[in-house]
Amino acid sequence: MNNKEIIGLTANHVANTYGRFPVAMVKGKGTRVWDADGREYLDFTSGLAVCNLGHCHPKVVAAIKAQAETLIHISNLYHIGPQSELAKLLTENSFANKVFFCNSGAEANEASIKLARKYFSVKGESRFQIISMEKSFHGRTMATLAATGQKKFQAGFEPLLEKFHYVPFNDVEAVRKAVTGSTAAVMVEPIQGEGGVNVPSDSFLGELKALCKEAGILLIFDEVQVGMGRTGTLFAYENYGVVPDIMSLAKGLAGGVAIGAMLATDEVASAFTPGTHASTFGGNPLATAAGLAALKAIKEEGVLENCRKSGEYLVKKLNELKGVFPFIKEIRGKGLIIGAELDEGIKGGDIVKECLSRGLLINCVGDKTLRFIPALIVTKEDIDMMTVTLKEVLEGIRK
Repeated sequence: MNNKEIIGLTANHVANTYGRFPVAMVKGKGTRVWDADGREYLDFTSGLAVCNLGHCHPKVVAAIKAQAETLIHISNLYHIGPQSELAKLLTENSFANKVFFCNSGAEANEASIKLARKYFSVKGESRFQIISMEKSFHGRTMATLAATGQKKFQAGFEPLLEKFHYVPFNDVEAVRKAVTGSTAAVMVEPIQGEGGVNVPSDSFLGELKALCKEAGILLIFDEVQVGMGRTGTLFAYENYGVVPDIMSLAKGLAGGVAIGAMLATDEVASAFTPGTHASTFGGNPLATAAGLAALKAIKEEGVLENCRKSGEYLVKKLNELKGVFPFIKEIRGKGLIIGAELDEGIKGGDIVKECLSRGLLINCVGDKTLRFIPALIVTKEDIDMMTVTLKEVLEGIRK
């Protein structure tokens, strides 16, 4: 089928929940994808921070093939080899002692919220309020929607799940004022992705940790987008020297295969006992085999170092564009999650569409921040090519 035929099928048979671009991608390799008409694109979205190793990394593909020929699914009523191996590797490389597997970032955050409430319930304490940040994004289930501090995602789904409170990102005093005797946890993205690539001050997360410890409440890091090497360290919290009590992962965890994970310390994780929470497909053999291969590749192939170096180079090139185009207000980010904020009146969506027409995939969040989240294997040559195309598009804006 070609683009037109696939687009027609989508229009007729798929729920209209995405404003899709008029192309159908059918193939990917590394930092490139191809549509159904055979056109090639340079991908600086990496499946929205999912394909951290690029498209169809050979080790992930091999792991999926081998596992698919052996055992695709078995119930969590039984022990699962790849699941236990991936959990071991995750805990050996993080603060956590236990892992709960699920299928998405929203599910991982849902598990985090439930665990925080259950932890205090087991202790006999009536703590259930979750404090989250304005401009945050934690998912689209009813609980994670309630945790998300953006009204545009919540509209039409009210009444929301109760006992969520929003405070400004980067404002520890606002958090302090929001804490009550009913507060169970503070939930925060170390770097806000969907909210506009908002980076914390050097002290914010550390002060937040100290406040949580002082108040006897839990700290939850949502690393769905920024985990798995995206910031140049395996987990974003490592950049700030701050350890959470609970952490959620998804997106880049399995090289493109759907998976989610909630990690926690032994003390907190002990609140989950048989029957308190579950996921039929969570931690299935296929997804965890892919996750195991992806995590090993990140650790063994110099991916983190490349992320740091490429991120620095990308920021440099974007700042050069900022010097030429005054409607670029700010470049911010860490590793390979980088935002270019535009002046009011400049339509980021139009820039994204024009880049697409020229064979470049980028993204816009919060209406005015261009987001660059390429695969962590992106090269200097890829960045140079992206910069040339983006400059041509911005020249049209300036005119």
